[in-house]
Amino acid sequence: MSDAVPAVPTDEELAHSLEGDFTSAYAEVNGVRLHYVAGGSGDPLVLLGGWPQTWWQFHKVMPALARRYRVIAVDLRGMGGSAKPPSGYDKKTMAEDIHALVRHLGHDRVHLAGHDIGAMVAHAFAVNHPEATRKLALLDVAHPDPSLRELTLLPVGDGAEWETTPGGVYLWWFAFNQVKGLPERLLAGRTDVLVDWLFGYLLQDQSTIDERSRAVYAAAYATPDAVRAGNAWYQTFLQDVEDFETYDRVGVPVLALAGDRSHAYLRAILPGHAEDFRLRRIEGSGHYLPEERPEQVTAELVEFFA
Repeated sequence: MSDAVPAVPTDEELAHSLEGDFTSAYAEVNGVRLHYVAGGSGDPLVLLGGWPQTWWQFHKVMPALARRYRVIAVDLRGMGGSAKPPSGYDKKTMAEDIHALVRHLGHDRVHLAGHDIGAMVAHAFAVNHPEATRKLALLDVAHPDPSLRELTLLPVGDGAEWETTPGGVYLWWFAFNQVKGLPERLLAGRTDVLVDWLFGYLLQDQSTIDERSRAVYAAAYATPDAVRAGNAWYQTFLQDVEDFETYDRVGVPVLALAGDRSHAYLRAILPGHAEDFRLRRIEGSGHYLPEERPEQVTAELVEFFA
């Protein structure tokens, strides 16, 4: 197998490929260089993605959302075109990054929608900066809480039928990503194998993430530094849980969108995370909601943020 990184479109090319006059840009904020893609007009709506993806995971919903909102899709610290510093991957610090970016862009209050790691950062933003938060949408994931300490090493079942909590998924990569130094050596230049495996396990319809998008994600995590930075989001989970235990529940309205397997899990824990929340199930979807069911996700977000 070749270690060569496949040629993929640049962030600028990807942004220009979207309907809605999107542009790719950078900002130095909170001591880190963040990449973001922005377009549309209206109230600001910040989109935060997760592992192992980039801002591009929202490309199917961004054009429709941009007809109503100023959409700002951000590569988190350590993701895609953003810098990959040696530290600062706890969700509280990453939320400070986003808050500084929001201020840099001239916005006082924003809507937030986060998926996966991005949902954790969005939660931390809403708790630590309630004055800057209008409403919060969490896609398929919640902030790390004490339930993470209960994860088991062994799965229930075998192969593709692995199931354990949370969300009816065996989260083996939570442990793998804790290991320092080894994943970089194993995965550098071969992240396409990991990306394809994760999509194979967590998608209900494999065709909803096409080969170009898979190549974009694989390339984004192809270097040792990128693997290290992405894994660092997981290596701070214990700190994130400690921070969560000091937080009050989110005070702004919260929408949680859940795939078929995560619905029961989110329903069980959300009362401890937010005062005012609604939970919607995205039928027929696995984990990657904005790409698997973009029309339904867009409709839910527009109705909620309106």
